Amino acid sequence: MQPVLEIFAADGFTLWPVGEHKSYGYLVLDGKLTPAEVGTAVMRIADYNAFEPEEEDGPCPTDPLGAFLNGLLTTPDLLAAGGFRVTDNATGTVFVEPGCCSGLETWRDWLEVLDGTGCCYFGHDPSSMAERAGDSVRLTLDAYGEEDSPVIELPVDQLRTLVTGAQRDLQDFLNLAGSWAEQHLPAHAAAVTAALARALDLGPKQ
Repeated sequence: MQPVLEIFAADGFTLWPVGEHKSYGYLVLDGKLTPAEVGTAVMRIADYNAFEPEEEDGPCPTDPLGAFLNGLLTTPDLLAAGGFRVTDNATGTVFVEPGCCSGLETWRDWLEVLDGTGCCYFGHDPSSMAERAGDSVRLTLDAYGEEDSPVIELPVDQLRTLVTGAQRDLQDFLNLAGSWAEQHLPAHAAAVTAALARALDLGPKQ
């Protein structure tokens, strides 16, 4: 299980160094990323939250960097397209949350599967679903689209271990991104790091 961020090509982006990636791919978020890959992740999350400010929030900054970061730094409920990717190495089956209705900001839904309702849906096209049945969890890639959808089945204890590891990967990425921001965005480092923590739901729970 790996936390992955949906990414697009960064054609023409010059505000900080980013890596070269094709569109509609995924970038694994962990503590092993290169500085350019961290830059790509920060760019993608900021761009995904680049909303026009509400009138009561005041005008958007006029400088290019401030304008690009404005949504990330001012939006209360941030989004991070992607999710947790689960790969069954024995069969090659890959379960990826599509990110259309849920992203990395809702990764704690996996805890509902383990300790709550026992079931969670991760968007549609495909309609992926995780469902607990006793001491095992069934991950269905397309619960409503394919009659014979590929599935991954694993013990509850193993899934709990995987979720804990994926959460640790997110935290390792956040730590790395904090150091990256101090170097590349020194005037905004603390605010950007705090915003990324919100986007990845790693801040203190209210």
